[in-house]
Amino acid sequence: MALTNDSVLGTIAKIHKDNPFDEHPLWKGLIDGAFALAQVREFARQFSVFPLHNHRYHGPIYVNCPDPGWRQLIAEVVYEEGTGRLYADGRSHNQLYVDFAAELGLDRTAIADTEFCPEVRGFKGWYEGMCNRPFLEAVSAHMLAAEAHGPGVFRHLATSFQRQFGLTDRAVAFWVVHDVADEDHSGIGKRLLDQFATTTDERRRVLTIVRQTVEMTFLMYDGIHKRVLAAA
Repeated sequence: MALTNDSVLGTIAKIHKDNPFDEHPLWKGLIDGAFALAQVREFARQFSVFPLHNHRYHGPIYVNCPDPGWRQLIAEVVYEEGTGRLYADGRSHNQLYVDFAAELGLDRTAIADTEFCPEVRGFKGWYEGMCNRPFLEAVSAHMLAAEAHGPGVFRHLATSFQRQFGLTDRAVAFWVVHDVADEDHSGIGKRLLDQFATTTDERRRVLTIVRQTVEMTFLMYDGIHKRVLAAA
């Protein structure tokens, strides 16, 4: 059977279906309210690898993008992450996360000075490298893999945090916003492949990158989960 862009998208959907991140013990525990405050604080520290460092991921993709139309799309992502003016009432996603951490009892310094576990450090270095690769590869890692499994789950996480710890709507806005924003970021698969994945080798490369990104992401979740359990 020929490897078409439609079949690539179908395989990507199956990769995510076979690896539901909300069933990983880290995320399942968070959603179910199984962790104490000290453990959720440790999660917040470790997960800051995304919101406090997002410029290292989105920025290179924008800079390396070869197409004006796609640069505009990526620019909108960078703009939203940096300003929050599309989805977050003018609060950058960095600030949204700081506000979340603050209601858990962590100030900006506490999360900025986080000693990441080895798995998080490994993911960060690998992911930064992927985001600096040619455009098709970088976007495959970022939007077809890393940001494609959050929508539909983060809102449940926000509800759980409010129920368990009494967090305000302002505090959980980071998760609510990403339930919408990540869906918007990740919904570009067909346009991306139709324009940039024009050969069988390129389509195979996309699938390899998505699989590797999911594997690396789950390895990171394993490491964060161990840190969370140790914080009990």
